[in-house]
Amino acid sequence: MSRSHSVPAGPRPHPLEALSLIRSYQSLPEPFYQRVAPRRVPTPYLISFNPDAATLLDLDPAEAGRPEFAEYFTGNRLLPGADPLALGYAGHQFGVYVPELGDGRAILVAEVENGRSEKWDVQLKGAGRTRFSRGGDGRAVLRSTIREYLCSEAMHGLGIPTTRALCITGTGERVEREMLEPGAVLTRLAPSHVRFGSFEQMAHIGRPDLVKALADHVIAHHFGHLAGRQDRYAVFFAEVVERTARLIADWQSVGFAHGVMNTDNMSILGLTLDYGPFGFMDDYVPGFICNHSDVTGRYAFDRQPRVGLWNLVCLAESLLSLISETQARDALDRYHTIFARRFAKRMGVKLGLGEQRPEDGALVKALLELLEAHQVDYTTFFRDLGGYSIHSGAPERLAAHFPTPDVLEPWLARYRRRLMEEDSPDRARQAAMARVNPRVVLRNYLAEVAIRSAVTEGDFSEIDRLLAILHDPFSERAGTEAYGEPPPAWGRHLAVSCSS
Repeated sequence: MSRSHSVPAGPRPHPLEALSLIRSYQSLPEPFYQRVAPRRVPTPYLISFNPDAATLLDLDPAEAGRPEFAEYFTGNRLLPGADPLALGYAGHQFGVYVPELGDGRAILVAEVENGRSEKWDVQLKGAGRTRFSRGGDGRAVLRSTIREYLCSEAMHGLGIPTTRALCITGTGERVEREMLEPGAVLTRLAPSHVRFGSFEQMAHIGRPDLVKALADHVIAHHFGHLAGRQDRYAVFFAEVVERTARLIADWQSVGFAHGVMNTDNMSILGLTLDYGPFGFMDDYVPGFICNHSDVTGRYAFDRQPRVGLWNLVCLAESLLSLISETQARDALDRYHTIFARRFAKRMGVKLGLGEQRPEDGALVKALLELLEAHQVDYTTFFRDLGGYSIHSGAPERLAAHFPTPDVLEPWLARYRRRLMEEDSPDRARQAAMARVNPRVVLRNYLAEVAIRSAVTEGDFSEIDRLLAILHDPFSERAGTEAYGEPPPAWGRHLAVSCSS
């Protein structure tokens, strides 16, 4: 670790052993979890550390330089007062209900309360077997750990709700997947790791008392503004619907495909959770399937909005001991409106429109159809569109996305008229578009370059380099121009699976 880190103004940073630990989840009965300690690993070592995430815990970044740091974040040591747990839950996987899933390789080793009274789960992903492992080894490989570490931080850089990642630690062992691979542990942070499937499990075993206990827990810790309301459960569900609709609209606006939108991978807080076979689109293909295990395309990019609603219906069924069918239906009926409003706003901002108008939907639709017809790179097109001028027209880079410049001209004429209707000044609009249309997203090939370097050469520098770029994906920085380009031939259409 050669980067120097600075800590933003805020609560005084603490050493590891002085972090303020609480035990909120233990207030629930044990059907919700298993008390289990992480399995010791032979030679823990630090691979990458994220100082931005450390500030969430009030953790002094200098702690990453201590030899004991890797011991704590592989699970060989526990923080004072820790009471580690593996969380239980069920879920619909590819539409099929599975009655017991749970944290099969992740262990919640601590809940930290920071100086802003925020609670953060500290979870070690790859820390060993639990009773939810279902025959698995409970370990994680460096390859998948790098992908989740980088993508959770990439989503944060894009302003999309997500879990966070503190560090990657190596375990000094080899883990068997398709072949033997280096073992690693991801330290994942979230205000809560409760999922839709956490409620589903208790409803399906006929325990409405436990559904209520979990709802009360989540409301008390994360929806405190609902405390004491007679209709709190109905409003709670309505807010989960809204958060989920907004989240998926955000995904669609940046071309992100989750890949495995099972109900056990859906956060009750509306966070992007569980990065497996994700993918940011290169060419704009609405039917983009990022998970080669998804043979039916259930979780294709353009199906994500309807899957989000399907998952919410499953959650609603689990809450019917607390809310009426009418309350559930009323909340679900708002999903499409919330999604459409959020998506329209995000796309309008991407186009540099200062105000929303009813006809803008047709403008966006026509553009997306054009991008699809000519297989245009989604991210770079919007970035280059930010250089458009009402007075001097389209920059060469923008026209180069199409076989001939005239292909884009009819749409640009509509776009120009729309901008002139609101008297859009070029310079201000271009600056605003540069702040919302990323120069860099975590394309699969970029992750693959970092993975190959780490796994085959033991060189972790590309992980840190990517992390810094993804934390500020909108800025132009000298020496990083290649990261904003479409993938090379070898990096197009990389196959990614649930084990990747």
